[in-house]
Amino acid sequence: MAKVEIYTWMRCPFCIRAKQLLTNKGVDFTEYVIDGDEDARDAMVARGSDGKRSVPQIFINDEHIGGCDAIHALDASQKLDELLAVSA
Repeated sequence: MAKVEIYTWMRCPFCIRAKQLLTNKGVDFTEYVIDGDEDARDAMVARGSDGKRSVPQIFINDEHIGGCDAIHALDASQKLDELLAVSA
């Protein structure tokens, strides 16, 4: 199974939606709750490929996927399962 990491805020509806998709797929993921932690947010931005400061930001096998819309688009196009099946 792939290594999945997600940066979130606790009450962010987009974060909740992205985590629900992963949970429904039976994916174990590491969640970094970064509410109010600017150092953690800066680290998230540095890891990403697009400079976005919004949450969630999702990484699969250290590849930046993007946010909630991006992971749902991957799922709709049948590409998410492929990414999740590849181990890091």
